[in-house]
Amino acid sequence: MKNVSHKILPVILFAMLLLAACGGGQVPVTGEKEAPSKVEPVEGSEYSRVILTEKAKQRLGIQTAQVTEEVMDGSPYKTIPYAAVMYGLEGETWAYTNPESLVYVRQAILIDHIDGDVALLAEGPEVGTPVVTTGASLLYGAEVGVSK
Repeated sequence: MKNVSHKILPVILFAMLLLAACGGGQVPVTGEKEAPSKVEPVEGSEYSRVILTEKAKQRLGIQTAQVTEEVMDGSPYKTIPYAAVMYGLEGETWAYTNPESLVYVRQAILIDHIDGDVALLAEGPEVGTPVVTTGASLLYGAEVGVSK
């Protein structure tokens, strides 16, 4: 009997070590947890400023393009990719601008017409302003408080 327990003991110890290595998986977090976004009201506006962390920007896949100017039928238009256009419940249109790194602000736009994948604006951000083309709906969720 003594002989059998000496042979089983190393097997049991090895199994216990394997289980201990697989279990738990939790690493203690040190320091304070940083929120992925912060929302601040824009003074004199119904909109808010969404400020992301660099990690949140990467996770959301935020991409931008600049407002350009195009002359069509002799008239100059500010243009943005149609992907940057967001529609509200009442049919209102807006786009998220990116006035500084990691800062996004919703701005009302007035579309004159759509030409393929380009929106020609009657009113909107200044030429050269970056507008969000990918991830705007996620910024909207952060702005108005939609979560998981």
